[in-house]
Amino acid sequence: MTDSTPPPPAVSSWMRLRILGFLCVAAAIAYVHRAAISVPAGEIANDLRFSNLATGMGNVQSAFYLGYALMQLPSGWLADRLGSRRAMALYCGCWSLFTLLTAFAYSERSLLILWGLMGVMQAGAFPSAAKAIGELFPDASRARASGLLACGMGIGGALAPALTGFVLWLMLPLAEEWSVFRWRLLLIVYAMPGFLWTAVFLFAVPARQLPVAPKRTTRAVRINWLRALRSVPLILLCAQQFFRAAAMVFFLTWFPTFLQQTRGVTLETSGLLTSMAGIGGVLGSLLGGFASDWLLIRTGNARLSRQGIAVAGMSLCSLLMIASFFVADVRGSVALIAVGAFCATFGGVSGYTVAIAFGGRHVATVFATMNMCGNLGASAFPAAAGWLVANTGNWNLLLFFFAGIMAVDAVCWAVLNPKGTLMGDEDDGTH
Repeated sequence: MTDSTPPPPAVSSWMRLRILGFLCVAAAIAYVHRAAISVPAGEIANDLRFSNLATGMGNVQSAFYLGYALMQLPSGWLADRLGSRRAMALYCGCWSLFTLLTAFAYSERSLLILWGLMGVMQAGAFPSAAKAIGELFPDASRARASGLLACGMGIGGALAPALTGFVLWLMLPLAEEWSVFRWRLLLIVYAMPGFLWTAVFLFAVPARQLPVAPKRTTRAVRINWLRALRSVPLILLCAQQFFRAAAMVFFLTWFPTFLQQTRGVTLETSGLLTSMAGIGGVLGSLLGGFASDWLLIRTGNARLSRQGIAVAGMSLCSLLMIASFFVADVRGSVALIAVGAFCATFGGVSGYTVAIAFGGRHVATVFATMNMCGNLGASAFPAAAGWLVANTGNWNLLLFFFAGIMAVDAVCWAVLNPKGTLMGDEDDGTH
């Protein structure tokens, strides 16, 4: 399917919105799951007797993103062959299972392995979702659809810290000898919505609404990997995702602990403040998608509507993160960080939209290539941040680390040409 191909006529507008709604809910569930261990990180480390909180939890968090990154291409390839409906159901059911199994970790190593496998199982979710958006929405609507999908991710990321803090607070009356099981009960509870989503999605979205797999009688367009991997736009698209994901994973991993260590807030308060930043990210994703499509319709200029807002968003985010360091009031500082998260996600929608446009007939594979690089960055950040703190004792350096990464991301966007396709589709304009 090329960029100019309209949505399949057999799929009504209502069904497209229903499917998009399911994808957004799945994105929220995925982000609640992946952020589940950030707030109780200290309790988990004490329960499993970690030798060092910063390096131990940093390695565990990185294991998730490493597994997630390494499985992007295989899971994207599988989604292109199974079809987005079956692939989404498979991945959601599997990652929910490993969220449940993580509750039974008995050591630092077992936690690292189980959390890493949960990342492996989540890897195909967003390539599958991007494939569905490419199948159902025309080019002039894809930024809005991508923005709503990113909004679902942001809602999950914003909801997770506050929800986790609240659930853990509800468990406070547990007897002292049982209190170490709070984080385990949390993961068991969190796994349930994923199983429910899988069952309801398969029932509510008939197979005919989304292509299941390429027809055997139709010769598939082969991916020209040599051409694609030498493409400067693809390299830049992957680079911007590497740096943006590396920075933004801060909110899902170390930010609650950062607030506890630098601002002296309680565990529950750190969850609420982290959610403030998450809300900024949700609003940025939502408004960024609508703004990008509005600019494209009004100007017909992909560089302005996709690339331009990305450069502005990443640059402003970097500046606001630095400014937050100089604000003494904790809520004022977090408010600046929340505005920075808004700017980053406002421009970050462009990454999804450009990947769908670049993908042509291989949206899941191109998206997975980009997302693999992003999650290599996300895998590197928690461990690098833990090493930085362990060796300097200065948690505030994480703000400047974040700001520097975002500045590099803005440079990548500044030289990226967001036009054309990459995978050698015969009827598309390749680079």
